[in-house]
Amino acid sequence: MAGAGPYLQRNIRPNYSLIMKIHNWNNNSRIGLLTAVLLATGIAARSADTNSLKDAYKGHFYVGVAINGRLTSAWLQNPSQPSRDAALVLQQYNQIVPENELKWESVQPREGANGYNWGAADNFVSFGLSNNMYIVGHTLVWHAQTPGWVFQETNLAARGTNEVVAPDAAGANPAGGRRGGRGGGRGGITGPLATREEVLQRMHDHIAAVVGRYKGKIKVWDVVNEALSEGGGNVLHDSSWTQTIGPDFIAKAFEYAHEADPDAILRYNDFNLDTSASKRRNLITMIKGLQAQHVPIMAIGSQTHVSVSGPSFAQEDQALTEMETLGLPIHITEMDVNGAAGGQRNTSADIGANAAATQGGLVDDANRRLAVEYSNLFRAFLKHEKYVKVVTFWGVNDAVSWRASGRPLLFDGNDQPKAAFDAVIKLVTGQTPTGQNPLLQP
Repeated sequence: MAGAGPYLQRNIRPNYSLIMKIHNWNNNSRIGLLTAVLLATGIAARSADTNSLKDAYKGHFYVGVAINGRLTSAWLQNPSQPSRDAALVLQQYNQIVPENELKWESVQPREGANGYNWGAADNFVSFGLSNNMYIVGHTLVWHAQTPGWVFQETNLAARGTNEVVAPDAAGANPAGGRRGGRGGGRGGITGPLATREEVLQRMHDHIAAVVGRYKGKIKVWDVVNEALSEGGGNVLHDSSWTQTIGPDFIAKAFEYAHEADPDAILRYNDFNLDTSASKRRNLITMIKGLQAQHVPIMAIGSQTHVSVSGPSFAQEDQALTEMETLGLPIHITEMDVNGAAGGQRNTSADIGANAAATQGGLVDDANRRLAVEYSNLFRAFLKHEKYVKVVTFWGVNDAVSWRASGRPLLFDGNDQPKAAFDAVIKLVTGQTPTGQNPLLQP
């Protein structure tokens, strides 16, 4: 197992101005081909004075989107005739992140060096490189979508046991061994948990393989995802990572990622940072502790799964102001705005709660309220653009969104722009002054 890297002896100050350099897209042949494709696939031609998102916000921050394996696979088969969704991505965005293709269960479902499935991840990276996109990797260490073998005792499968051992409140069995029946408190793990040393080695090897494979290509990594407690007395929630390794699993993950690619931006990513003051306090406590140890955490990822009921501009402004005290760039990583009645009080990104969050049909006046909320968010992002460096939508359009019933994105299921798109464009292009736009409510 690799030991601590030399960064522990110094503060790391990446050159963010270089890292955030916008790629040059002024290639006439590419633009001509893309224009023809957009017309052929039925994406509405917009007036000449209306910019794409990436052009409108150039000089402010990257505007990105999460894409799936179907899109990248189809594009690679015939790049000269991209699907309607792919054409929209190329028209509107300059940054991409995969929805699932780099999560542990997708890229390494089986133990060992021969347990990797690289196809979908390679397709994603190839799509980004071919189209000069700023590429983000999601995610290296998470309690969900991680195979049970990562936390199981070595050779458990060979013994053929199906024993499930539930931990007590402290995560330990009465004999003192660390045993568990939960995958991060959400799934089942069969049999005794592995030792700290075993899980650390698996984490190290996985990060070294994945980050190393895409070194210099993927510019940003979500190293640790959703480790914070929602409230109460604990900063971190109980998970199979804390049960096997302990709370320093976060520092170790960043250490291993930095060793694998010293030039990559490494970020911590979580949800409800916009809407929960207690979770922001936990974030600040955790990050300051990591900074005191010189752990190479380089950015904060705020998912921003919110609703048409809020946060207001003032609330988002306050959340960003508090996160800025950490002195790190802020990336808006998984943004969508839920319009379903069932999701107006619950903005959790917990997959298990998603069905309830998209029930009840759309709220009244959903499209107008969607435009208001996106305007509020982007007003706040622009106010804090000194720190906000990336803004990423979680899905290309409503049809492929994980919250499709809530119609949460700027484009409908046919890739047509909604009123929210126009509001976001006009906000930055100055076509409608902030003080005169009835959409822009505090």
